[in-house]
Amino acid sequence: MTIVCILLITAGIFFFFAGAVGVIRFPDFYSRLHPAGMIDSMGLLLSMSGLALYVLSHGGLTGANILTAIKIILIVIFVYITSPTATHAIVDAGIRAGLAPWTKKIKEKSDDDPH
Repeated sequence: MTIVCILLITAGIFFFFAGAVGVIRFPDFYSRLHPAGMIDSMGLLLSMSGLALYVLSHGGLTGANILTAIKIILIVIFVYITSPTATHAIVDAGIRAGLAPWTKKIKEKSDDDPH
């Protein structure tokens, strides 16, 4: 069970890292919100699932450990409800503020350019 917990937590950390790289690498405000809102939710689900399993498998099925696992599951449910809502509200605020989406600039060909 320890190996399963470690794999879940490691997979969660990988998704958190991928989300951070996405926030850094994507070109504009709107595309950066996708990894911030979506990929971090998957990282949270995996890492918290690993923690809940660890608490239940290593602490025994006592009342305190079951309560701790339930609290962890409630945190995941709360984030899954609030994260898309917050992301939508932030995008809506960007649209209302007049923030234009990024568009790729096409280089115009000049007469001097051999390509």
